[in-house]
Amino acid sequence: MRTLDNWTTNVPWILSCSSDPELRWRSAMTRSVMQNLDRHLWRSRITTKTKLHLCRVFILPIMLYRSECWTVNKADIQRIDAEDQWCLRRILDIRWHNCVRNVDIRRITNQPPLSSIIKSRRLTFFRYLARMDENADASQAVFAPPPENWRRPPGRPCTTWTKNIHDDLSSLDLGLHEARDLAQNWPLCRLMFLHSATHS
Repeated sequence: MRTLDNWTTNVPWILSCSSDPELRWRSAMTRSVMQNLDRHLWRSRITTKTKLHLCRVFILPIMLYRSECWTVNKADIQRIDAEDQWCLRRILDIRWHNCVRNVDIRRITNQPPLSSIIKSRRLTFFRYLARMDENADASQAVFAPPPENWRRPPGRPCTTWTKNIHDDLSSLDLGLHEARDLAQNWPLCRLMFLHSATHS
């Protein structure tokens, strides 16, 4: 039986760690790269389709690195999607004074919101955890209840990674352990999680 010290040492990111510093750092790096490429790439004469492909290949990995482990709240999701919109407008060379709505940007580019991509990555990561050996530390961290005498450290945010997963699964009417059983059926689980991410 793992002790309280081992439990809190092995799974700090599961408990209640804010991803705000990581989000700000990733957002700043993404904007810097986008601005550096503005003159030579985004304002060039190559097609929009090629620009979007280059963005997916070179820009999104900067923003999405380790995003499957992020703990996000509603404000974080809005900030992530706002960053995504900024990038798409930069690619299309659409400025604020053009008065183009975000919905129209999505229709023109046919790109899913960045928050949906992160949700899909989070559910995919959960699927791997659910298929692990029940005695593995990562599996225990997600599915085993915390010790009875454990309390959330003062000042820690209330949102946790496992709560994000609970919210993701609620759209499928699934609980944590039900989703774990479903994950053993790989093709069906993949289809359901993909549907949940793209129709959130």
